[in-house]
Amino acid sequence: MRRFAMAVFAASLATSALAAPSTPQRPAFAAAITRNHDATVQMLRDWIALPTIAAMGMNVAEGPEYMRKLALDAGFQEAKIIPSGGVPAVLATLDAGAPTTLGIYMMYDVKHFDPAEWSSPPLEGRLVERPGVGQVIVGRGAVNQKGPQTALLAALHAFKATGRKLPVNLVLIAEGEEEIASTNFPKVIANPEVAAALKNTIGVIGASALQSPQGVAGISLGAKGAVEFQLIVGGETSDRYPKADVHSSTHARIESPVWRLVKALDTLVADDGHTPAIDGWFENVRPLTPRQKAIIADGLKGASEAEAKAQVGVGRWINDEDFQTSTERLLSQPTVNIQGLVSGYMGPGGKTVLPSRAEAKLEFRLVPDMTQAEAEAKLKAHLAKRGFDDVKVVFSGGYGPNQTDENAPLVTAQRRTLEKSGIPYRLIVRNAGSWPGVMFNGAPLNLPTGQFGLGRGNGAHAPNEWYLIKSADPKVAGIDETSLAFVDLFYELAATGKAK
Repeated sequence: MRRFAMAVFAASLATSALAAPSTPQRPAFAAAITRNHDATVQMLRDWIALPTIAAMGMNVAEGPEYMRKLALDAGFQEAKIIPSGGVPAVLATLDAGAPTTLGIYMMYDVKHFDPAEWSSPPLEGRLVERPGVGQVIVGRGAVNQKGPQTALLAALHAFKATGRKLPVNLVLIAEGEEEIASTNFPKVIANPEVAAALKNTIGVIGASALQSPQGVAGISLGAKGAVEFQLIVGGETSDRYPKADVHSSTHARIESPVWRLVKALDTLVADDGHTPAIDGWFENVRPLTPRQKAIIADGLKGASEAEAKAQVGVGRWINDEDFQTSTERLLSQPTVNIQGLVSGYMGPGGKTVLPSRAEAKLEFRLVPDMTQAEAEAKLKAHLAKRGFDDVKVVFSGGYGPNQTDENAPLVTAQRRTLEKSGIPYRLIVRNAGSWPGVMFNGAPLNLPTGQFGLGRGNGAHAPNEWYLIKSADPKVAGIDETSLAFVDLFYELAATGKAK
């Protein structure tokens, strides 16, 4: 999931417990979660074994039905499949008779994978010891996002096991197209039944693994938007190009779709190779506020620039910028990225052909106050102005950025949950990666959004993806401690809702 791209934090805001957690009979919840540990891990393993991959059309019927079953097993009274025009979504509701209702966002789809790149079968969910970390589960979707979501579901199972009612009502909306930029999710949110269920919530959170290796938790306040698309040139877009690959000698009198695509791509960024050059691109870009810059600066005081570079395998940032400047760029700059180029012969050696087709796969990352519609329109106008009428543009999904005020009740409850448990935490100004929080954060719902969750993991979208089950470090939560934190959060949300 896109939310796992680099995030930057503020300084720690809590380092010791200010008060005991508000959760009544908390030891009983902790004991129930411990007793259910094996069942929780098996639930996660079973979920990993059923991958829904929207881009490949894999398990598009089985995935939502399994998500519906998980919700019902966790205590939701109603759970139904919502058609989307693509991969269906799932709406589930839990009425506890409480005055406060929380919205929960989940995704049940995952990225595709190549088993040859993995140390263990990606659908096995193998439990292994990771030196210095603890016991982890390795599998596609382990951290993105099934592990954290399983921890949340385990918290609900603890309420069932202890015979206690939740202090808040819940509305769960789960989609199966997050990994293809939530193509049909706007239709789901516009569904009258879904919109009505979400309308009166205190806000919407997604479960995530946001603890650092040192045990510092994160509270996310927003994320960049993402728009995925393809640019295509070839026999299908103009009669100036061949319908099939031809001998390369014909390039003397037949235009190359590959060079044409290269020329079009070159107009999208400046000569530096990274600054977007699409006409009017920065027109609605909102700069970071002084407060946001201060949050970033505070967070960098305890961060290692060398470690940050090593994490992404580079030795320098753009323009050799310092850590603060490059981090501000990471969070504030919209981007035009080429994900891949596909054309012609790609085998060993050479082959004297003139390719008949060239395709570039790209994505935009958007920041407030940009919108998906604006970005798409400006790209089309930019290409048309330069005469690239033979370049076909195919938008495959996307959404705009989201941002929530740090003083929103949804955020306040998260902060109090961590403070009362003595867990140090940091605010995340904005994820450089993306998730469709704008569907809730924007009109017409206009709800606070965020991500919450202890624990660790890594490898989203990559081989050997893992999620922490039993931590070797008491400062870092395993899946059981993460589940208990969700129990605490529900009670803090109830208290915060009453105080509004």
